[in-house]
Amino acid sequence: MFSRLTKTAQSLAYLALIYVSWKWFTGELDWNFSIACVSLSALWLGLTTYDSRALFRSYFDLLSRLKVILPLLFGLTLSGLALFAPNHSTEAVLSWNILSWLLLKLTPLKLFAIAEIVGWGLLYFSYRRNKNRYKTQGHGPLPKGAWVNPHPDALQDGDLILTSGRVAKQLRETVGHGEMVMEINGKRSTWSSFMDRGAVVQDLKEVAETNFKYGHYIALRLTKPLDDRQKLIAPQLVAIMLEQNKQWKEATLARRQAFYQRFHLPQFLCNLIDKKVPVSGYDWWGLFTGRLASDHWTCIGAVLDLYGRLGIKTNTYGTGLFGLGTGLLDPIMPVRFLGDKAFHLLNDSDRLSFEEKKEKRT
Repeated sequence: MFSRLTKTAQSLAYLALIYVSWKWFTGELDWNFSIACVSLSALWLGLTTYDSRALFRSYFDLLSRLKVILPLLFGLTLSGLALFAPNHSTEAVLSWNILSWLLLKLTPLKLFAIAEIVGWGLLYFSYRRNKNRYKTQGHGPLPKGAWVNPHPDALQDGDLILTSGRVAKQLRETVGHGEMVMEINGKRSTWSSFMDRGAVVQDLKEVAETNFKYGHYIALRLTKPLDDRQKLIAPQLVAIMLEQNKQWKEATLARRQAFYQRFHLPQFLCNLIDKKVPVSGYDWWGLFTGRLASDHWTCIGAVLDLYGRLGIKTNTYGTGLFGLGTGLLDPIMPVRFLGDKAFHLLNDSDRLSFEEKKEKRT
């Protein structure tokens, strides 16, 4: 509840500042020009600085990076305008040569603007220092030291595999698909959902080989591993979820066919709808919102639902605009699990430990 209230307050603050900034841009803000520039820059600096710790932790998320860079550029522009604006409306606009700069009369507002520029500079320095903790992997940043393409034998039940692919490329992020590792009928497998197939169970080695060949994958491990009971019931829950997904597909296909017949849609239009939005068992609405259905899922939605059924607590995802639980404008992104405290990213130390154990066995 506290996290939702915090998100609501932050969302309202961002919307209010965006609204006031737009009023300034369109000339509808009835403030003195310099005062408006300094005030808006100060407000954006305060909000961005307050949110910076969380934004730096989630640097791998494109939205987090934009929430630093865009206010920074806007705030520096505002402070610069306030600094070079004439002190009085009757004064000529300052020229840009160095002599005019040296002769600039420093009023309290201009001193405040200089302080803001220093503040934005310090924030940018912190942003760059945080950026050095990451490397570019695929189409986005990944924490340095991450174990890329871990050996399938190093993965445990409950591990979350995050892979690159088409979605990651479109979002300019390092990963865009998620699957959960488990043992089903004595076979190492993964659980996920695909756009063309819906909920599926796949062979772990095949998943690893495919992603190694065409991209990369990383793995997140639960900080509190699955116990024996959870390992036992996980395959049973997957079987239930597969059956739920099958029943949903059958019911949805029947409703769609009834819709086609009721409105006598031409065959070409029916084919077009089926091609663009196939009833595969995938949650197309959840792809664009934070909705988490109980019988059809996105890839990460299927994994998150299974974690929930196993009693594993993760961060709260998909709360939507203002954190009200609507899911609006807040899709569940696989990359955001990198910042979930319920997991830790397999890194070079995990790789060295696995290789040492492997050598001892041989």
